[in-house]
Amino acid sequence: MNKIKSVIIIILFLGLSSCDDDFLDVTPSNSGDASTSIQTLADAKVMLTGIMSNMTSSNYYGRNFILYGDAKGGDLTTFSMGRGLDGLYSFNHSPTSGSYSGFWNSIYNSILQTNNLIVNIERLEEAGVEANFDDVKGQALTARALMYFDLVRIYGKPYSYDKESYGVPNILVPLDALEQPLRATVATNYNQIITDLTNAQPLLSKSKTNGYLNYYANLAIQARVYLNMGQYPDALTAAEEIIDSGVYSLYSNNEWVDSWTGQFGSESIFELAILPSEADLGNSSLSVYLRRAGHQSSSAIGQFIASDYYLNRLGEDPNDVRFGVLSYDEVSATHMGASYKYSGDIALSGDGKSTTTAVNIKVIRLSEIYLIAAEAAFHSDKDLAATYLNEIRKRAPDLAPATDGTITIDMILDEKSKELFTEGQRFFDLLRLNKQITFNDDLGGVPISTRAKTIDRSFYKTILPISQEEINANPEIGNQQNPEY
Repeated sequence: MNKIKSVIIIILFLGLSSCDDDFLDVTPSNSGDASTSIQTLADAKVMLTGIMSNMTSSNYYGRNFILYGDAKGGDLTTFSMGRGLDGLYSFNHSPTSGSYSGFWNSIYNSILQTNNLIVNIERLEEAGVEANFDDVKGQALTARALMYFDLVRIYGKPYSYDKESYGVPNILVPLDALEQPLRATVATNYNQIITDLTNAQPLLSKSKTNGYLNYYANLAIQARVYLNMGQYPDALTAAEEIIDSGVYSLYSNNEWVDSWTGQFGSESIFELAILPSEADLGNSSLSVYLRRAGHQSSSAIGQFIASDYYLNRLGEDPNDVRFGVLSYDEVSATHMGASYKYSGDIALSGDGKSTTTAVNIKVIRLSEIYLIAAEAAFHSDKDLAATYLNEIRKRAPDLAPATDGTITIDMILDEKSKELFTEGQRFFDLLRLNKQITFNDDLGGVPISTRAKTIDRSFYKTILPISQEEINANPEIGNQQNPEY
């Protein structure tokens, strides 16, 4: 399907305003004539494509959400402040400044489109339209679950910490333009996420669908969610079904580095397409934000580099294949802090498109599923946990394999850090497990006054504030502001 054409049609269907508008003020996508938006299965597919495209926004998977997870988790640091998005690293947040409200606005914009799609499909099904909407509906439900999962982790406390605290508004239907929904609890959000995933699962195809969600992507999101809830048997069941299916396969050590130069590889369970003519952020892309300052572009100013803590972890084995996507940064010729996953490789080859910054976002890879299986199994069968962990640990060929006597949760977390570096995971893992986060502030002599060098999840700025703009549009939600903001 032509994605450029699909986005144009999405705009015609929904009259979408900018993703930077307040989500309650996105009147066309809430109160437009949704009853005439979708008449056929082809219409529904076009709208689904538009939703997938919107998920590549710079305020979501296209850039900021990925950086959020690593800059706040201690795996990234900055050599100098003022280079862009450094508030993520310094935790310089308030309702009026540095609220990063783009997360709220962009993700809710996509949720409201998804709600319109689901409601219209159900209308057509009830009307007896002769078309099988199952797969599209299943993808929409799964996408909504993923978006709510991401939102509640940004704005709500970890489920394991305080599930009765405020999460995010749980909006499941198109809204009247005057409605002002309030925040649900974290538990309510998670219950809805599981409901959406469970309802979607039997509707989805088990075939690989490049750029879209399928049955196994749904299971992968279930595994993530159950792990965050501490429901380890459910997380293990979901992860093992994916692993045992044989639909996806791990990259060998010889394949791992080159895998970033290709699209939709054997590990990709859910990968969002970035097209040069549509979602390519160019000089504002992850490619440019993470590469070495000055590399091929004056816009590359080295916003974020690997922390010493990450490099020491990876350096437990100097022959770890994952060094292959790192290069030196401005610290020194031997400080391998520049990440090139989103450039294809160190030579900036991209992943086969006309621009080297239009590199797909690998949202969920099979490697993560093995690591989820390892952590989930750890609580009941350490030998099984070691088996899953070693499938990823062998990317460091000189490290001794884990055994049931040596494996620990920290070993699994360290391996996850090594494997999923710059894929937006570390911060959320440390929060849910109540681990301390220490920042490499001294690498460039960066003074940080808005947080301590070491924090844990009790620090109030580990969740974002509701922005003042949102409170102005919906005054009652101001009474539900996150504590200490």
